[in-house]
Amino acid sequence: MLEKYLDIGPEVRAALADGKAVVALESTIISHGMPYPQNVETALNVENIVRAAGAVPATIAILNGRLKAGLTRDEIEHLGKTPGVLKTSRRDIPFIVSQKLDGATTVASTMIIAALAGIRVFATGGVGGVHRGATETMDISADLQELAHTNVAVVCAGAKSILDIGLTLEYLETFGVPVVGFGTEEMPAFYTRKSGFKVDYRVDSVRALAEALKTKWDLGLTGGMLVTNPIPPEFEMDYGTITKAIDDAVAAAEKAGVKGKETTPYLLAKVKELTGGDSLDSNIQLVYNNARLAAELSVALASLK
Repeated sequence: MLEKYLDIGPEVRAALADGKAVVALESTIISHGMPYPQNVETALNVENIVRAAGAVPATIAILNGRLKAGLTRDEIEHLGKTPGVLKTSRRDIPFIVSQKLDGATTVASTMIIAALAGIRVFATGGVGGVHRGATETMDISADLQELAHTNVAVVCAGAKSILDIGLTLEYLETFGVPVVGFGTEEMPAFYTRKSGFKVDYRVDSVRALAEALKTKWDLGLTGGMLVTNPIPPEFEMDYGTITKAIDDAVAAAEKAGVKGKETTPYLLAKVKELTGGDSLDSNIQLVYNNARLAAELSVALASLK
């Protein structure tokens, strides 16, 4: 039945068949995260980083209604320069597929397609979460429920700092999702290494992280694991500067009436504008850093019997 909907790229299919390391990569960052051609250049650089660390990259998207795990360079180029590619989460998949449309996958939908293909490790920038003011709006990312139910480890630089990080951690705790700090006891906040909130577990070696993941799934404890990987210090933004930019962006979004899945792209674009582009540079570097760790984790996981 899966073959009716899912295409796995030849390189990815061969790696999975041989039990080799594969890393899933999202496509929202290509279609909605940054301008062309920087988006395509970044996506290709991320794939190269994954390969250099010994794993096979599997950029994920929906093209002409087909679920794709492993894109060609031409397909990445198409996503980067084609207007109107739909931002796709779990609820959107049946409609994007049945209507044969193009969809750029979020964290949630990338996890779904990765799991269908048999990929267990996924690298992204930041994970979605509970939005500020969610006690009234109930604006909570579908990423969190996917982490609760889908067996994919997500390597990220923490929750985007436009979110309510404290409530995001409470939500994940309720649904039994382990939040791990790689080399840190504090939850990173995307653009900065600190947030003021503690992670559940600090892990300092890739091998130990892989062993915890394998144990989790061997025991039948379904759901993912959130592996938070702080942005390298040299690319970290000044805490006061980014906090003010985020607060101003949130206020602008409220004034403009921006809601739902348009909130995150709006806020990130506004923060980029308010920081003179510095936030985009930091974003790119943290994605590279996460891709490297995810590849190392996938290699370690593939080595465990």
